[in-house]
Amino acid sequence: MGLLTYSGITTKVRAMESRLLTPQQFQEMASLEDVRSAADYLKQQPAYADIFSGLDDTRLHRGYIEQLLAYSEYQDFSRLYRFSNLSQRRFLDLYFMHYEITIIKRILHNVMGGIRQQTDLSVFQTFFDRHSSIDLIKLAQAESTEEFVTGLEGSYYHDLIYNLSSQKVSSLSDYEVCLDLLYFKTMWKITAQMLTGKEREIVRQCFGSRLDLLNVQWIYRSKKYYQLSAADIYTLLIPVRYKLKAEQIQQMAESSSLEEFFSAIKSTHYGKISESEWNGQPDPESLYHQTLNRVYSSAGRRHPYTVAILDSYLYAKELEIHKIIATIEGIRYGLSPDEITAMVKKQ
Repeated sequence: MGLLTYSGITTKVRAMESRLLTPQQFQEMASLEDVRSAADYLKQQPAYADIFSGLDDTRLHRGYIEQLLAYSEYQDFSRLYRFSNLSQRRFLDLYFMHYEITIIKRILHNVMGGIRQQTDLSVFQTFFDRHSSIDLIKLAQAESTEEFVTGLEGSYYHDLIYNLSSQKVSSLSDYEVCLDLLYFKTMWKITAQMLTGKEREIVRQCFGSRLDLLNVQWIYRSKKYYQLSAADIYTLLIPVRYKLKAEQIQQMAESSSLEEFFSAIKSTHYGKISESEWNGQPDPESLYHQTLNRVYSSAGRRHPYTVAILDSYLYAKELEIHKIIATIEGIRYGLSPDEITAMVKKQ
């Protein structure tokens, strides 16, 4: 049944995977002299030729390049959606929530920072009209929190943002944490309801690992940069566990030093599988990327005739976008090719 159901979409994904950039291509791009050269290099790649074809020297700022790259990500999603059957589209409809929240955060950042919208989001409007209840253009025109809340009317996110604004929440990070929590709790709950058997097990392995490692990251950042109390840390955590045990989370959150925190990590499922890759003290950022890259890649390779093929490709595309942005920013700030390559490998 899986072979019959997924043979067409699996063939489509394999063709799209062949257009992803290789490590050698990232090294070639890292050695280029300036951002213009990097944009020209992307223009020569099949996946980015169309969207970078009209780029001129006056629009090489980070915001516009990120917009083009996001559009490429949305184009790939649309291609897969058009090629999918009804059950596969149900999963993609759920996945789309990730894109919605990314856009909501970007606009909210501008609204709360008093920054007038610098990017033209109309390029995404057709895409959002097909998949979202959000009026993207109306939302992008908001100049206050009140207008932003009004712009979300009729969407899944309105009540959450309205309640936060009514409580006079003033921190952007508070909004972002609540949006993230909504996303992760919704995805975890609905995938359990929507998928069955092997597909549910595979997707929950990918998503569950992501949730666990995000919690590890948030505990680490809370301790290293903000010196938050354990009570405050618990309010930031995603209330879902996959391989992490409750007592392990407690040990990390209540550790009195970073050394204690790292010792607690090593006792977890993720610390044990990655310890051989550490040189000295573990790095939670590297742990996150190394583990998820391995989990998603393995899922798509070992289970090509399940929804894992869609999940793993969309993760790979998102990862590629992050690597391209890191490479271009490294070039912009004059880093050496070796420094850029080392930075990209951590993504």
